[in-house]
Amino acid sequence: QVQLVESGGGLVQAGGSLSLSCAASGRTFNNYVMGWFRQAPGKEREFVSCIRWSSGSTEYADSVKGRFTISRDNAKNTVYLQMNSLKPEDTAVYYCVADPKLWIYRDPRRYDYWGQGTQVTVSS
Repeated sequence: QVQLVESGGGLVQAGGSLSLSCAASGRTFNNYVMGWFRQAPGKEREFVSCIRWSSGSTEYADSVKGRFTISRDNAKNTVYLQMNSLKPEDTAVYYCVADPKLWIYRDPRRYDYWGQGTQVTVSS
């Protein structure tokens, strides 16, 4: 069974930075897509960024492109999300996701494995 454990959320002022980590276990992740979704209060869960584990190719939501960077550490089975120039609208619970796929999908229903979520709050 795949387990995903997020860490690194918190409170930061607008313009600041945070880094999220997601440690994965229970599988070999070579053929997986892993990444991040987020959900703000009263809003639907939305795609943030994902990475194809084998190739390292990435995708980003337009709202975070140029500010967020996703990366992975193969040896640690860990995916990271470096978030810079944070805005109040980035405030949400951030969820790590994983699924055996060839391609990155932006629909949350495509992902079977989810972490417990970590809160990111950006104050203005």
